[in-house]
Amino acid sequence: MRTKRIAYPYILWMIIFIVVPLGLILLYSFTTGDGDIRNIQFTLDNFKKFLDPRYIDVLWRSINLALKSTVITLILGYPMAMIISKENIKKRNVMILLFVIPMWMNFLLRTYAWLTLLGKNGFINYILTKLRLKPLNLIYNDGAVLLGMVYNFLPFMVLPIYSVLIKIDKSLIEAAEDLGAGKIKVFTKIIFPLSIPGIITGITMVFMPAVSTFVISRLLGGGQYMLIGNLIEQQFLGTGDWHFGSAISIIMMVIILITMAITAKFDKDNEGGGGLW
Repeated sequence: MRTKRIAYPYILWMIIFIVVPLGLILLYSFTTGDGDIRNIQFTLDNFKKFLDPRYIDVLWRSINLALKSTVITLILGYPMAMIISKENIKKRNVMILLFVIPMWMNFLLRTYAWLTLLGKNGFINYILTKLRLKPLNLIYNDGAVLLGMVYNFLPFMVLPIYSVLIKIDKSLIEAAEDLGAGKIKVFTKIIFPLSIPGIITGITMVFMPAVSTFVISRLLGGGQYMLIGNLIEQQFLGTGDWHFGSAISIIMMVIILITMAITAKFDKDNEGGGGLW
């Protein structure tokens, strides 16, 4: 009984800050009106409006970039996680700390920092100019937005994979080596299959924020680069069409839930857990 009482404040918090806002977004998405709750009318026009080719192109571009950033972070993050997991505990903690420290800085500031590097008069082009090379167009394109995503979300891929790798029973690897398995065989038959829960978690943690980001695309895309997150922001803060903005948000939530359901099917053995340290 006492345990239930302790849970009441958390339940109340969830109702006020999660259930109620989601309920309002759902209500707005299926209604139209002038903002007065007495004048709202139920309709599916907000969802039909999203079927316009312009908005479908924005959705596809967002999913495309999110998938690319997820694949790149996996390719970069898995070897990093393996390298860290094989170090002794002191070095391991220091290396993990180096990944975590940038996350303590404000997300907006981390993204702004890339402007000073990639800008027309940024540090990279300054070095190229000093070397008498032609300056490059490094910003306000797909590449800049993709780079910003990979940089900001890479720790979300590394840390889950690392936390699974350090829990792998070393006796399994030793037994395989004693039976004559080479390093490639040990990796493909033991390490990689056992690390799949961490990979699935990393993919989910990277794809979800990447597909809905708007800060990265606004700054590194020059404000003229529209992703689904920018479209939602525009509807709420720019045009003031909360009904259409809510409908887009519901569509995004459905896409994310479908993605989570697909990844969960591959995550059969993701039980328990372990600290990052």
